[in-house]
Amino acid sequence: MRKQTAVTLLAISILLLAVVSFVLVRQIDTGTSGLFPSQSGRMPEMGMNPNMGMGGEVTTELVTSTEKEKELALPPLLEGTLSPDGSISYTIVAQEGSTQLKEGNPTQTYGYNGSLLGPVIRIRSGQKVNIQTENSMDVSTSFHWHGLKVPSNVDGGPHNPIEPGEAANLQFTVNQGASTLWFHPHAEGIAGEQVYEGLAGLIYIEDENSDTLPLPKEYGINDFPVVIQDRFFERDNQLDYARAYNPDGTYGDTLVVNGTINSYIEVKNEKVRLRLLNGSNARNYQFRLSDNSTFYQIASDGGFLNEPIPMENLQLVPGERAEIIVDLSSYSTGEKIKLMEENVPVLALTITEETTEEPTEEPSSLPTTLNIISKGDDTGNPDKVITFSGMGHMVAIDGKRFDMERVDLRAKVGTTEVWEIDNAPDMMGGMIHPFHLHGVQFKVLSRNGNPPPANEQGWKDTIALYPGDSVRIEVTFPEKGIFMYHCHILEHEDNGMMGQVLVE
Repeated sequence: MRKQTAVTLLAISILLLAVVSFVLVRQIDTGTSGLFPSQSGRMPEMGMNPNMGMGGEVTTELVTSTEKEKELALPPLLEGTLSPDGSISYTIVAQEGSTQLKEGNPTQTYGYNGSLLGPVIRIRSGQKVNIQTENSMDVSTSFHWHGLKVPSNVDGGPHNPIEPGEAANLQFTVNQGASTLWFHPHAEGIAGEQVYEGLAGLIYIEDENSDTLPLPKEYGINDFPVVIQDRFFERDNQLDYARAYNPDGTYGDTLVVNGTINSYIEVKNEKVRLRLLNGSNARNYQFRLSDNSTFYQIASDGGFLNEPIPMENLQLVPGERAEIIVDLSSYSTGEKIKLMEENVPVLALTITEETTEEPTEEPSSLPTTLNIISKGDDTGNPDKVITFSGMGHMVAIDGKRFDMERVDLRAKVGTTEVWEIDNAPDMMGGMIHPFHLHGVQFKVLSRNGNPPPANEQGWKDTIALYPGDSVRIEVTFPEKGIFMYHCHILEHEDNGMMGQVLVE
């Protein structure tokens, strides 16, 4: 018995030694062995990756920027060409450029129709849309429409690369309700680097419901896009993805919001709508207001919730969106409240003007009904079970890494299924995997056998999977074709934590 115990302990020791050795070797290979300081001047411990600890915990902490406060940059509203039949056409160009993000040298970046990030594409439910996508960069890319219910040849996954100098024309009809979606690259193996360098844009879908709801909707006045990302700047203000890279997710110590560091907006003391997107490669955010007051979530990934949800904090994993209402009616001119990521400022809301409207109390002044979404059925056995596992270069779904030539799952178009997605814990505790499914908006039925939180009871395309979690979702594919499902930690996606479902 003692001999067997000794052998077991020896095997565990060898396994741990192998894991540590792999991490150390990876540091040397990627140049992330603690050779450069963070913005705060701290040096990573020798032999440790500056992003992650051994158990998957984030060790690159965000720090409050010392940059001068700047007004939040607003993505331009892209002007399309409207046809007599009501259809609309846009052109989106992926390009290289430079952006003045910090004092000193401009930063070399990627962008859509500009040097960094992209414009807001506005479309309507039921509208026919034509998008000309062009790649003027020196590398291959793709255009993935995250959250759009479109045919797979339009979806822009790894099957649809666009080479340098080439273009592709996409046509589809919008068949979903009002929502805030986004677009970003999804070429196989290089999505993380291209998003990190700046490729990300927004899509606003509007419909008759959003037209009539009495909510803030004046762009840049009381309705603001807020794209939150973290980046690590070299001494010359450049982004060096290879040096910052970590196979378990690339993190930065500086928050960049809409391409602005240390940002603020000037508003009236009225209700303000913030459309939040976690556009980071890997970081999970925990948002709150600086005075810990209540805000109201009105929408999730795929559109409006059934009713406003009062909240004091909100988590968003990479790829996830939420729309919130911050009521500033009790604040006076000159006062300021900040959206915080734990203790680091994300965006300052500075009251510069008094509203002429009489202050009212939440939530009576918000619509009591925003949407009508029925609950799904979680009484039977799941139709499919998917298991996420591993870390770093050892990530897998159902024990397999992505193979573009392999079909992992099959589904029938228009047929409703229940999927169970599990996050298998490991000996080091595991980590959160954001699950994203292309081509649909799904319903969350349960988390570990319990009803999902109120703000997850709307349409979703991205959810957090905590270590040991078992989440059931209801899925109905409206289009035929091949669609991806994967971890939205972009480095995990690039490392093969992705599968594909054939919808027939």
